[in-house]
Amino acid sequence: MSKKNRSLASALSAACILFALTAFIAICVRDVRAVMNPTSLIQPRTQEENAVLKNTLDKKFPERTSKALSQLPYSLQTPNLNIKARSAIIVDVATGSVLYEKNADLPIPPASLTKIVEMYVLFQAAENNEVSLDDIVPLPPQCWSENLPPDASRMYLGKDQRVTLRELMLGLAIASGNDASIAAANYVCRSMEEFVQRMNAAVTSIGLTHTHFVESSGYSELNTTTAREFATFARMYINKYPESLEQFHSQGVLKYPVAKNLPPELRSKGDSLAITQHNTNKLLGKINGCDGLKTGYIDESGYNISVTAVHNGNRFLSVTMGGPGNTTAEGNAYRIADNTELFDYAFSSFADYTCSKEETPHEYAAAVTGAKTKFIMLVPAYPETFTVPFITGSSPEESVMAVKTEASYPQCIEGGAVQGTQYGTLYYKIGEHTLRAVPLVADRNIESSGFIGRIYGKLIYSLSQSLLQLDFSTRSKTETNS
Repeated sequence: MSKKNRSLASALSAACILFALTAFIAICVRDVRAVMNPTSLIQPRTQEENAVLKNTLDKKFPERTSKALSQLPYSLQTPNLNIKARSAIIVDVATGSVLYEKNADLPIPPASLTKIVEMYVLFQAAENNEVSLDDIVPLPPQCWSENLPPDASRMYLGKDQRVTLRELMLGLAIASGNDASIAAANYVCRSMEEFVQRMNAAVTSIGLTHTHFVESSGYSELNTTTAREFATFARMYINKYPESLEQFHSQGVLKYPVAKNLPPELRSKGDSLAITQHNTNKLLGKINGCDGLKTGYIDESGYNISVTAVHNGNRFLSVTMGGPGNTTAEGNAYRIADNTELFDYAFSSFADYTCSKEETPHEYAAAVTGAKTKFIMLVPAYPETFTVPFITGSSPEESVMAVKTEASYPQCIEGGAVQGTQYGTLYYKIGEHTLRAVPLVADRNIESSGFIGRIYGKLIYSLSQSLLQLDFSTRSKTETNS
């Protein structure tokens, strides 16, 4: 090759090297810029990808789907409440947080609180199209009022009456009718034993281990539960069947039997045979926002009650068991006093923070280097609803408005990402008080590149971090000079 050709070849080689180097630098600059500002390049998740992400998070963080109650994620001084019942608890329905408890794990017969579990099974049967709430229910002799023990509560069912399952549920919720309980259980199942199996399956399905039933009305002292476990169930019940409150538990009066319920030979008497019974829950109308739930009493349990009420959009639920009282009037007075004190405390001390995903989703973009520089979103592992204490402002609701979020997460993640793995933390704060810390996890999988790709990823990562530090240093100097 001539000297002239060799020079030309050298020039071409140099040009190629220069071009390749320029191209490589351009790619590096592009990728570094992308790493420093990944938000604009992130691909939104499809509906199917959201479903996959939810499934992954439910598996990796079982507390997401757990029905168990939980302690508040911060420390508070225990309130000095004067609760006379042997056992008590009050919880935030939205979050499952326990706000106050007293001997909440003490086993006590639930008495007629049992009927809430029966109503759950009835709703479940209707949901599964086994029955309709408007079905006419046959009334076997064992459910006739005249055949019940003299001290049993009743809605006054009788021979040849015509009654719907919906009316029986009103009898359960308002009058706490043991006759209604027997009739409904035998209608849905072939026997009381079979119905009770469904009740026990319902409580064990959510992890309750100290709650067990031998019959559906609560008359037996062999039924057992604890305040904590019953609050767990009642919370699940009203979350799954919120219509139960308006349709049944908040109704004040039951008149039965009216003309339509009577056998043909008695219908000419009209409604004159109807017996008027008022809801056994005397907290209705006494606590603002109270719309349920149920009372219970047998000698072995004392005076029990489960109450729910809404205040400024926040729903709370209490269970008090083993309440004192020598008469029904005394027992009701203690139930009213105990639960008024519990709800006054809850209303004045707590409110719920909820982040609207549509308006302000707390998700953060991050680049994944060493994987051909792809991008992920870091999302909260848990739902963003939690109970906020009244520690600032003039009300719990003002405390909620003062909640700020602070995220700690890397701009870059090296060498791939695994869906559901924690890469950062989201903090909820009021001033310097951290109320809650939630893992920020990858919303998708990014596979790591090969050896060369990982080397390139480290280069991009190092360059981006250097530029970020330089940018921070420059901004700091500018702020100081100004």
